[in-house]
Amino acid sequence: MMKVGVYDAKRYDRDYLDREQGIEWRYFDFRLNSETAKLAAGLDAACIFVNDCADAGVIQALHDAGVRMIALRCAGFNNVDLNAAKRVGIAVSRVPAYSPHAVAEHTVGLLLTLNRKIHKAFNRVREHNFSLAGLVGFDLHGKRAGIIGTGRIGKIVAEILQGFGMDVGTHDPFPDVEWAGRRGIKYLSLQELLTVSDVISLHAPLTAETHHLLNQERFGMLKRGAYVINTSRGKLIDTRALIEALKEGILGGVALDVYEEEEGVFFEDLSGEVLLDDDLTRLLTFPNVLVTSHQAFFTREALSEIARVTGENLRRYFRGEGLIEGSGL
Repeated sequence: MMKVGVYDAKRYDRDYLDREQGIEWRYFDFRLNSETAKLAAGLDAACIFVNDCADAGVIQALHDAGVRMIALRCAGFNNVDLNAAKRVGIAVSRVPAYSPHAVAEHTVGLLLTLNRKIHKAFNRVREHNFSLAGLVGFDLHGKRAGIIGTGRIGKIVAEILQGFGMDVGTHDPFPDVEWAGRRGIKYLSLQELLTVSDVISLHAPLTAETHHLLNQERFGMLKRGAYVINTSRGKLIDTRALIEALKEGILGGVALDVYEEEEGVFFEDLSGEVLLDDDLTRLLTFPNVLVTSHQAFFTREALSEIARVTGENLRRYFRGEGLIEGSGL
């Protein structure tokens, strides 16, 4: 039976991974890094998540420990040095599409909550404050939504927002013209999308080209009062430029499920500690900012699919078979 070390393992990871047969899971509640990689000695594979570090040094340490495969239990892989893995012969797999509906629905939930101040109303009513002062929102119907990135998730968000009666525009360097034509959606240049949209939702992968996609210059292009939603990758947004845009009143509201420097913060209970990230602390002071801690994926269906694909890829690889289509790197 293969032995797999699961880094940054939470209770919910164990609940779902334990259902996968033929694998001996060893759970570590700490992240993979240069110090913890040595604990993979005697293991066949390492199973990692979004905030684990698999740079060249860590991959070499895993190789020296005898690890033959890295199984990402997420879609993104920007935290893995794929060239280093290839050099030492470590296979890498991921879960390319565990539940696009989970992320898309959370995106729309954030937009509705932020716009209609549902989170504020909830807290007020619990304190027997039934005033409506300060809770005014706006109709989504008739407004313009700009979707940046039209992969599986971006398309679902676009279609949901169309259901609200929004005029949806999109931007993607690899447009799906057939889908857009069928839905009556136009692809726009990035500049045009930023200048005309009332709501902008990010659904792009993190690459060298998309790093700080929204920066000081592009925040300056926005329609004043626009909302920005990010459930994709934290580094798509320059946080300090975002703070300045909020201070200047350019943005009407911001909802984030991801954050530029979320490692060591998101997924952790820091309620008894001082938050040391000054930028995140500043963001949380704005009344028109809503933050959730990378939970957009967090549904029963998504967790089941993550465990299934991760387990099946491990079994296939160590049987000498091909990985699930689209999951190899």
